[in-house]
Amino acid sequence: MQARLNHFKVNANAMQAMLKLQQRVDEGGLEHSLQELVKIRASQINGCAYCLDMHTKDARKAGETEARIHLLPAWRESPLYSPRERAALAWTEAMTRLAETGAPDADYAAMAEHFSPQEQVELMLLIVTINGWNRFAVGFRAQHPVRKDDQRQHG
Repeated sequence: MQARLNHFKVNANAMQAMLKLQQRVDEGGLEHSLQELVKIRASQINGCAYCLDMHTKDARKAGETEARIHLLPAWRESPLYSPRERAALAWTEAMTRLAETGAPDADYAAMAEHFSPQEQVELMLLIVTINGWNRFAVGFRAQHPVRKDDQRQHG
């Protein structure tokens, strides 16, 4: 797959605005582990290899377990996620697939049970931001770095 456009080079001012938004999200107060789970799950849904590469590595560096990363697509069937994480993941899926879901009342109620009104806004901003990054990366075919240890050894 060939990159289409380097959006950072073409329009640095626009990308600085995205970076400032990301900085605001990072400073919003939601726990880092939850943020990474949300970023990974939205990126899985959106098929964003660039963001999946980045956020799975960031999650590992922050102490996330391999099991929780690998089981994230099946979080509903795994006991490894807290009720708060489950609520955030359900809301992430609903907002990422908004055209399909219409923001179900049940998902909102579950999220509101575990997040204060201020945290609800922080979570929504996180979801909006990762979906934005996914759209830049997928739309312009951003290439994730390939390292020697990332490649499967054939023999």
